[in-house]
Amino acid sequence: MHATIPLQESDLEFDNGTFDSAAFAAKVLANRQSLAAVIEHTLLSPAATREQVESLCEQAARYGFACAVVTPVWASTAVSALAGTGIPAGAVIGFPLGASLASTLRQEAAALTRLGVRELDMVLPVGQLKSGNYQAVQHTIRTAVNVAHHHGAHLKVILETCLLTMEEKLRASEIVIQAGADFIKTSTGFAAGGATAADVALLRGVAGARCGIKASGGIQTLAAVRTMLEAGANRIGTSASVAIVQELGAE
Repeated sequence: MHATIPLQESDLEFDNGTFDSAAFAAKVLANRQSLAAVIEHTLLSPAATREQVESLCEQAARYGFACAVVTPVWASTAVSALAGTGIPAGAVIGFPLGASLASTLRQEAAALTRLGVRELDMVLPVGQLKSGNYQAVQHTIRTAVNVAHHHGAHLKVILETCLLTMEEKLRASEIVIQAGADFIKTSTGFAAGGATAADVALLRGVAGARCGIKASGGIQTLAAVRTMLEAGANRIGTSASVAIVQELGAE
């Protein structure tokens, strides 16, 4: 059995066990600090350099973002750069295809969490889902969840919604929740489409207050963030984090 890692109190607004999207959005958009606290500052380009990663982490600490998310090769750099700031380092696993073996995900999650990573984002095995191998999908996710929770980390599962039918999105969301993941996430940002308000609302409709919803992929403006929050997201993944929080201050 995996240990349950609770979300921060600021992550969810509860009303009789349901998620109040409007209340959460209003609270988050009240000021720069509260907005930054739900944004994951992200750099996943395969061409990212050490200097860029260190800059990402400096910005994450300066603005108070939820975390700084990088590729595994830069995880130790991010952990070191963020040491003492109170901002966790995040990394992706099985990314961006969602085609890794469960044993590979286990090893990758273990290696990263031992380095000090506290936020892991994995891609759901899309091909297995489409093949109807639901038990295998849940096993793969639970494998990563168990490792993450054992080391005190959160695990988010990317559905890659642009590749799924409505039925597959619903099925996948329930599988992710049953596997014990902390967040359902929309997109990698590497496929044909990113987050949409309709998909976020759909995922929140399935999840209720049982887990978080992270909108990611193509979110570049404050207006887009507002739309995703009002649709039901309680985390935002973007590389345009600084511009977005500065835009709030300019309103």
